[in-house]
Amino acid sequence: MKFILFYLLLACTVFSETAPQYSVIDIPPPPTKFKNTQIDGLTFLPNGKLVVCLPSGEIFVRDNKEDKWELFAEGLHNPLGVIALSNTELIVTQRPELTRIRDLDGDGKADDYEVVTDQFGMSGNYHEFNFTPVRDTQGNYFFALGTGSSGDGVRSITRGTFNEKGRPGRMHSSTPYRGCVMKYTAEGKTIPYSYGHRTPNGLGFDLKGNLFVTDNQGDWVGSSKLFHVQQDRFYGHAASLAWKEGFEGVPVDSPVEKLAKLRTRACVVFPHGTMANSPTEVLAISEKAHFGPFTGQLLVGEMNKPRIVRVMLEEVGGELQGACVPFIDGSPLGRGCNRMSWGPDGSLFVGQTKHTWAGGQGIQQVSWNGKTPFEIQNMELTKKGFKFTFTQPVDKKFALQKENWPFKRYFFEYRKDYGSPRSDEKSVAISKIEISGNGKIVELALSELTPWHIHEVNIQNIKAQNGAPLTNGYIAYTLNRLLGETPPEPLQIKVDRKKES
Repeated sequence: MKFILFYLLLACTVFSETAPQYSVIDIPPPPTKFKNTQIDGLTFLPNGKLVVCLPSGEIFVRDNKEDKWELFAEGLHNPLGVIALSNTELIVTQRPELTRIRDLDGDGKADDYEVVTDQFGMSGNYHEFNFTPVRDTQGNYFFALGTGSSGDGVRSITRGTFNEKGRPGRMHSSTPYRGCVMKYTAEGKTIPYSYGHRTPNGLGFDLKGNLFVTDNQGDWVGSSKLFHVQQDRFYGHAASLAWKEGFEGVPVDSPVEKLAKLRTRACVVFPHGTMANSPTEVLAISEKAHFGPFTGQLLVGEMNKPRIVRVMLEEVGGELQGACVPFIDGSPLGRGCNRMSWGPDGSLFVGQTKHTWAGGQGIQQVSWNGKTPFEIQNMELTKKGFKFTFTQPVDKKFALQKENWPFKRYFFEYRKDYGSPRSDEKSVAISKIEISGNGKIVELALSELTPWHIHEVNIQNIKAQNGAPLTNGYIAYTLNRLLGETPPEPLQIKVDRKKES
């Protein structure tokens, strides 16, 4: 059945391309004795050496100049992220703890393993992952705890208080603080920072210091999402509310209307089946990255497809929202893009991993040749529609044709069930097109703008003035708030379709 579902998902995927200005090459994998080269953590040391974590519990370091791997550490339990504090000191999220690993004698091998914090619960459930540590400029660490799965049990002996209110549901939080983003403060205190996450496989900061996390489609998550993480907010997955002070009752049995009113919306929704099904790490395109005219935007990995998504955000009504577009897409990029980091030369290194029926393994390097691709550089909201900024001037003959901009809008329901269909889907007509900015800016006025809906377009036949085709024209904007007055937020909870019919 899983294979049938996989091919159905491929059939509805929007296949894009990687611009010819970007190349993808394979990096020789580390020589693990376990013959499994899935990559669950990836970063660089200050000296430029590559560091990777493997599911086997090994950490390898590679000198890219000498093309040589060395085993640094082993014996870890499911390490899913790594930070390099220096050439000899790492911070790693492994399943039971946040760990400091050091090479004290300078021989290139770890000889000191220190628990930074283990102040969270475990039930022994296979799905209780500990994802992607990040560190802010004040020295605080953040890491993300996955919920447990009803497809696996809970041991009679657990670590941390067992809370029966968090146990019911497809994905559960029976021990502290499953489904939370955690903060380990510079003063040494461990606290739940945000609630309502299901499988938050990817924390990351933007260049302004805002913290983001992805979440994967499932129960309470109609389609995969990107959240701007802020302290004490609830982001929709019910289970972890069992640990939120002041919340009463069994979270999954609470009225959906109550939970919908508590939740904070995603700043970007990744349309399921077409954009991303299992998003992973969030990585900002820094000033030091050599990756094209996209500095400040975010990259998000995708497990199920050979794809890295680019995200562009703006603040509207005091909250962040914005658009996502396929960017590095299709072969030779492999599937399972799980962890990413900027190399010393500004190129992008990508570590790939599998899950039960999709993904891949290995390491790849994505490089830009310095020439400008023809891409959507930015998509921004206007009072009447959207402004598209392109990296090159457009050919007006094609850009002014309304039929080349087939817009639609829809939303995904908020519900306990696994995933959601597209709801209230409707085509949106274009009333006016204007081109400015030496041909790089195209402004579209739409017949209607509907807040709290995704607005997507799969641009057709647009070319640059030099004849180059648009590489990636499929883009989806999560329109929560309008410029000006926005109607009250609707609940958008599950609709009883039997009553509708």
